[in-house]
Amino acid sequence: MKTNTTFKEEALSALKGNWGKGVLLMLIYFLLAGVFMGPVVYTSIAMQEQLLELGGRNNINQMLSAMQDPDFLSLQTQANASSSGLTLLEILVLFPLSLGVLNAFRKLLTEGDNDLVPNAFHLGFKPYLHKVWGMLLMYILIVLWTLLFIIPGIIKTYSYAMTPYILHENPELSASEAIHRSRMMMKGHKFDLFWLQLSFIGWFFLCLLTTGIGFLWLQPYYYTAQAAFYEEVKSSYALEGGLD
Repeated sequence: MKTNTTFKEEALSALKGNWGKGVLLMLIYFLLAGVFMGPVVYTSIAMQEQLLELGGRNNINQMLSAMQDPDFLSLQTQANASSSGLTLLEILVLFPLSLGVLNAFRKLLTEGDNDLVPNAFHLGFKPYLHKVWGMLLMYILIVLWTLLFIIPGIIKTYSYAMTPYILHENPELSASEAIHRSRMMMKGHKFDLFWLQLSFIGWFFLCLLTTGIGFLWLQPYYYTAQAAFYEEVKSSYALEGGLD
């Protein structure tokens, strides 16, 4: 298994001269995510403020009474409707786009193709339904495992982490088969991916100091390093006969 230093060096080499395109792709992705998630966050804050104005600050009885107020119930109904609609849009748009983003950085790494923004949309949305369903099934399984216990949910998150790459590279596989292949690939490598992620923790805190702007540069760096990790575990899996 290659070291984290090697994965990072490969990522930096691929990104050399392409940082601007990587930052642009992440800016577009974050803006779209903000469009979908922003209204939900805003409504949640408004509900909290409304609850406090209605007297829910002091004790549990006042809070319960405030939650029955018609104004609060109306706001809650609007929030639920907004959340449901935006969740559907998130599944239909952000799920395949996130797959496209990951594979765009993989394509940069493996082929030197630096058309990151067009590739993210092309790779994420073709074939569309297969990739949406694959990503949705992956997240459903992770949520179900997390509801069972937190630790199994975390473990399954790492087990299924290669699914977005497999869904794109192997369109002949069903969603469940792609998830299963990811699970097989990640046997013995879940901690390796965690260790790779942990190696970026210093950059993560530095990005927080920039009020989040630094993530526009950190995400391309990490996603390209993760693509290098995928190529490594894929090669190991092939050597073990897993791709026969």
